[in-house]
Amino acid sequence: MAKQDFYEALGVERDADAADLKKAYRQLAMQFHPDRNPGDKSAEKRFKEISEAYDVLRDEQKRAAYNRYGHAAFENGGLGRGPTGGFDFGAGFADIFDEMFGDFAGGGRRGQARGRGADLRYNLEIGLDEAFAGMQAKIRVPTSIHCQACQGSGGEKGAQPITCPTCHGAGRARTTQGFFTIERTCPACNGVGRVIERPCRPCDGSGRTRSEKSLSVAIPAGVEDGTRVRLAGEGEAGLRGAPAGDLYVFVSVAPHPIFLRDGASVHCRIPIPMTTAALGGHLEVPTVDGGRARVNVARGTQTGQRFRLKGKGMSILRSTSRGDMFVEVAVETPVNLSVRQQELLEEFYRAGGQLRSNSPQSEGVFAKFKELWDGLKE
Repeated sequence: MAKQDFYEALGVERDADAADLKKAYRQLAMQFHPDRNPGDKSAEKRFKEISEAYDVLRDEQKRAAYNRYGHAAFENGGLGRGPTGGFDFGAGFADIFDEMFGDFAGGGRRGQARGRGADLRYNLEIGLDEAFAGMQAKIRVPTSIHCQACQGSGGEKGAQPITCPTCHGAGRARTTQGFFTIERTCPACNGVGRVIERPCRPCDGSGRTRSEKSLSVAIPAGVEDGTRVRLAGEGEAGLRGAPAGDLYVFVSVAPHPIFLRDGASVHCRIPIPMTTAALGGHLEVPTVDGGRARVNVARGTQTGQRFRLKGKGMSILRSTSRGDMFVEVAVETPVNLSVRQQELLEEFYRAGGQLRSNSPQSEGVFAKFKELWDGLKE
């Protein structure tokens, strides 16, 4: 069966530049890589096709030969054949293998940077008042630090590291698995490229030990739930003096017993006496900044009515402004009435008679009920 055109295999035009070729190959390799399609023979075949196409087209001489002679340029000992007769695309594949499949192959060049320390995560829960005002949070993080005995070098009594004999200082080791040539982090030096002949005993030659680090984290005013704060270089120490990783602090804001936050707005529900709702008055409510605010209640206020207090809500991140506060009132029915209180309420009821103006909502509802019942009788 005739082989597929290399340009068609990658889905690019014949005048595509190196960047277009690499982009197309990366997308297809991510899709059809055998590690992401275990047991799928068609995906494995497709992966081999696009890898062969990329290895040819990325090389100017091979591409020129292919453009002129097609697949015949690489047959019968042509330019693209390896010493064993199989197509050797390992060199072309290795340079971007790690940046795409670092998780499968034990970490990439860019991700680990020769022994760079691991990034760490710390979950920090704060209160709503702390999110409003901002704070300096004191945290303690279990981590790896540079070994004090060897100052992070990994060598005993000043012993200097030597070039790793396994990878010859490259930090990478190549292995051939059938058709594939795969480059991985060197197991002898963990990608550093150097080994210690006389390793430090306290750290076993790694140049780092386990400890607990105390840090101060600046939490800005107005921070929201789920915010991530990055502390560069505060992650785990690198291997044998390599750079440290980063620490990521994930902030969560605990629920408040009174206030409900919605972005920069704050909501709360306040019960008020029936008399205040009927006659009007005022009440004082707490605010998120720890103060109090006065709310004027108009006569005839009903349950569910909301009052807006401008500028009494949450701080807005990286701004001097604040959101608003919304107070919803709930008219409270009195309980445990004394005899005299019952008499007064009964007198109030008799004095009101059937005035609709006293209970406009209930009168309106019952009027609709009457219309419904009258309609059913007809």
